[in-house]
Amino acid sequence: MTRSLLCLILILSVSLANADSVWKAGAASIVITPSEPIWMAGYGGRKAPAEGKETELHAKALVLEDAEGHRGLIMTLDLVGIDRGMTGRITAALEEKYGLARDAITFCTSHTHSGPALPGTLAPLHYVVLEPEMQKKIDHYADELFQKTVEVTGQAIASMAPARLQWGSGKATFAVNRRENKEKDVPELRDRGVLKGPVNHDLPVLSVRGEDGAIRAILFGYACHATTLGFQTWNADYPGYAQAALEKQYPGAVALFWQGCGADQNPLPRRVLELAGHYGTELADRVVDVLAAPMTPVAPTLSHAYEEIEAPLDPVPTEAALKETLNSDQKYEAARAKYLLQKIEKEGPLKNFYPYPIAVWKLGDEVDFIFLGGEVVVDYVNRLTRERCGTATWVASYSNDVMAYIPSLRVLKEGGYEGGGSNPIYGLPSLWHESIEEVIISSVHRIGGGK
Repeated sequence: MTRSLLCLILILSVSLANADSVWKAGAASIVITPSEPIWMAGYGGRKAPAEGKETELHAKALVLEDAEGHRGLIMTLDLVGIDRGMTGRITAALEEKYGLARDAITFCTSHTHSGPALPGTLAPLHYVVLEPEMQKKIDHYADELFQKTVEVTGQAIASMAPARLQWGSGKATFAVNRRENKEKDVPELRDRGVLKGPVNHDLPVLSVRGEDGAIRAILFGYACHATTLGFQTWNADYPGYAQAALEKQYPGAVALFWQGCGADQNPLPRRVLELAGHYGTELADRVVDVLAAPMTPVAPTLSHAYEEIEAPLDPVPTEAALKETLNSDQKYEAARAKYLLQKIEKEGPLKNFYPYPIAVWKLGDEVDFIFLGGEVVVDYVNRLTRERCGTATWVASYSNDVMAYIPSLRVLKEGGYEGGGSNPIYGLPSLWHESIEEVIISSVHRIGGGK
């Protein structure tokens, strides 16, 4: 081997070793716990607003900038969901104030069922049926949330500094397919190793380290409903406990959680406060395992694409049919009709599709980060990881707009709550068309540039 070739190999090796240090990154966190008792989101059986708090709720911002100066913002929120009206309002403000384009911004909600209601999310369940005075309080909270999301983004940008990004993937196993296993039977079935139904126990992790090697931010995700709890107190559920444990383990770091395709996955057993802490600790411990093991450097390139596709619906009801439904003895059917009639008055006739948000980010040469709206069932992540980049494909649902459950064709045909039974409480006018899975998957491949 010639001397010049050895020198070239050495130069390339040094370049590759240092490639991941050209990033800039900043992260920040802000408390978004409501300052007054307002209605809680996630369960229709609640009869009163929150009575206190077990944990704070947070909005967290991670801003990444690659070697060419391309920026992207990932914001995580301890909320059951966020609607397209709110995301549109926030993104417009962020573009005006910080120059961030729409495709450079993504919102990920944890889907905690112990957070506040918002005007546009689950409106027939939480908003339309409430007294006007409570609606005003929810509106006021939404205004406060808007201001805080803009504020925390500015804090993250102000904290930006050179960084190294690395990625890895672990496992956590407390998520259970809730459609296939009766809750009371889960402990015995788990002990026997005979739990049924598809799951995805992958635990993707992105670490952001300063030039001194100290961890400054941890971004991680898991596919499991945040429904351990159902009390009358604010609580970020297991994702909040996991983030708090990681921030205690790595002082000065910001831990950010994104919810995966866990629409048909529950943490089981549940309904006990201590279990939320237990699952959070388990998740944090598995993240620590990933951080302690060799992780793959992420080259300093960032690309992002965002599109709202026309996700097809079955035929939607006429205005006359909705007016008849106003008198239904089915509470949420009547509430949906009221909600949709208000929508028609503001926006015109109902359309036979929904403007469904899909974002695809590419971090370096490997990490394939997909953001899907709605409550997406686990079939989507299992299929996309097969068809794209394996464990380097990360699929966050509950992103940018949570408008309904997103069933696969299998789940849609099976029916049940995730297959369409929940549509009235979300205000979706009809069932999804049977082509919904193929439309979303093919759109991901198109927007994300194929495999």
